[in-house]
Amino acid sequence: MRLYGVTGWKNSGKTGLMERLVAEITARGFTVSTVKHAHHSFDVDQPGKDSHRHRMAGAAQVLLASRNRLALMTELRGEDEPPLETLLTQLAPCDLVLVEGYKRDRHPKIEAQRAATGQPLIAPGDPTIRAVASDAAPSLDRPVFHLDDTGAIADFILREVGL
Repeated sequence: MRLYGVTGWKNSGKTGLMERLVAEITARGFTVSTVKHAHHSFDVDQPGKDSHRHRMAGAAQVLLASRNRLALMTELRGEDEPPLETLLTQLAPCDLVLVEGYKRDRHPKIEAQRAATGQPLIAPGDPTIRAVASDAAPSLDRPVFHLDDTGAIADFILREVGL
């Protein structure tokens, strides 16, 4: 499975870059799946809906299916969060998986950075960050792209993963 990450601090532009990369790479004919790490509690289900009622009753997993989409929800119920490697086994085959977050995992990544956040770059201390996408022009020992140059960033990632 080809895997590439987009990482960076909060408000660095990760989600916007992910969105543009998915659109760019799928427009080139590749299938792309994504994994997004959340540091907070979230719920994709709605109270009162049947699937939510099933979960609240104690179901370990609820698979919600229609002719348009499937959603599999798994309740951890106090268990440890599964590692990225385990989560990847849940995905259907595709050409590329883009991962947002998981900055401490060892897969190759591009770091998104917005100068206005005032956050330091992660890249200088992390060899898994192969390039930086920034609205500034940091001087680094690896490629630096403008944060909005989606085509060039997509070219770089596709070369990196051999697509």
